[in-house]
Amino acid sequence: MTPKPSFDPGLTQEYTGPIRRTINKDGSFNVRRRGVTNIAGNVYMLMVTTTWVRFFAVVAICYIAVNFIFAGLYMAIGPDGLHPTERDLHLPAFGRAFFFSVQTLTTVGYGSIYPYGFEAHLVAALEAALGLMLFALGTGLLFARFSRPTSRLVFSETMVVAPYRGITALEFRVANARPNVLVNVHADMVLTTVEPGPDGKLRRTFRALPLERNEIFFLALSWTVVHPINEASPLWGKTQDEFKNLQAEVLILLKGYDDSFSQTVHTRYSYRWDETGWAVRFTPAFEVAPEGHMVLDIGKISDTTHVA
Repeated sequence: MTPKPSFDPGLTQEYTGPIRRTINKDGSFNVRRRGVTNIAGNVYMLMVTTTWVRFFAVVAICYIAVNFIFAGLYMAIGPDGLHPTERDLHLPAFGRAFFFSVQTLTTVGYGSIYPYGFEAHLVAALEAALGLMLFALGTGLLFARFSRPTSRLVFSETMVVAPYRGITALEFRVANARPNVLVNVHADMVLTTVEPGPDGKLRRTFRALPLERNEIFFLALSWTVVHPINEASPLWGKTQDEFKNLQAEVLILLKGYDDSFSQTVHTRYSYRWDETGWAVRFTPAFEVAPEGHMVLDIGKISDTTHVA
């Protein structure tokens, strides 16, 4: 049977060598950019989209670095640039300069250490102005991170090729790890492989995988997304070894409406050929409690069992 014509979802059909994967586990595309000129815009996007640990780590490093730089400037002015009170004489000179920089940058100004002379006053004035701008920038970034709607969907660690209504099906499972409700959740699956083109050269091909059900009203429990492997499927008759030789990867795009933020959220994911289990099926991840409510165990999303 002649396969359906391939299409390009925006990831190029050119094949210049094997890549690790198209979509990373965190949903980002495996793309590195060169020749970027808008550095400020890229730094802003990075700070808004990076993890909380990295965000606070960058903020802490920048905070310490700025204070070290200004402490060095105060030290360069000379020993008479800062006048400490008797209570702060026990601190080393650089320590006094550093903590004075902290107080000036944050506009706290305890007054136990104060600048003396034009040069010291000038540096302190510049630092106070810079502190206002930096903290305004940090507040804006923090607000942008909190106000940006995101999803926290948990995907099964592997896809499975499992028995399905007399045939087999390619399946993965997903659940919402947050207590908010996602409605009108839509799923798309795209198979990407590396195959010879009409000219005999290898090229990347993309084929949409039709789903048994590509949309559900509510993602309250887990959802097993199913692509039936019938005669119309590009996976029809493919073996596990052929899946490997094709460098197969299945790209996932999920989108749904978040009723907490009243906005549509998107999530990307992918499974490679070596992240696909054969002759296994998913086991239930939820049950009914004695009290009568449903209990979803997120830790069982990836649980499978072998089938004969």
